Amino acid sequence: MKKLITNTLAAATLFLAIQQLSAQKVVVNREVETTKDGKMLLGNQLKSQFSKEPYADWYTKEYNEYAIDQKAIAVLKKEKLITYDITVFMGTWCEDSHRDFPRLMKILDELKYPENRLTIIAVNRKKESPAGEESLYNVHKVPTIIVKKYNKEIGRIIEMPTTGYIERDLVEILKKDDSSVFSEIFK
Repeated sequence: MKKLITNTLAAATLFLAIQQLSAQKVVVNREVETTKDGKMLLGNQLKSQFSKEPYADWYTKEYNEYAIDQKAIAVLKKEKLITYDITVFMGTWCEDSHRDFPRLMKILDELKYPENRLTIIAVNRKKESPAGEESLYNVHKVPTIIVKKYNKEIGRIIEMPTTGYIERDLVEILKKDDSSVFSEIFK
């Protein structure tokens, strides 16, 4: 009987702790002013935030100029990248992020990727976010693009794509996924 009461109390305490954590509000589109970098985004962001000044200057230019590899896009469509979750760590102060983040967004737009599967986290120059997500994901460089399926990391692109194209690196990541059609093809 004591064991039953102890287990019930432990379960109730755990339930209340989870309720408290889930009740915490996530601040979205946080913007700060810095002396060195001017305006900077920090924490969770919506894609629409990048069409605002001063971010639109670099974002729109790179988005419009990037030529997508349509063969890789066809594979990503076939492999249903839209069923995977993507978390992106980037810095609005970072030149690599200025190059690759708009390119990723153009690729995702081409795939009609659902925004509710995309998490964008902006970090400061120390690669820190207000909620500390970078430590959960072990992020040390930006941009870092993390692809997950069923909350399990399948792969990541760190700082710049190894193939030179984000969409090609995404294809390589999907090849590693055991639930992918690729795993059947390459056995």
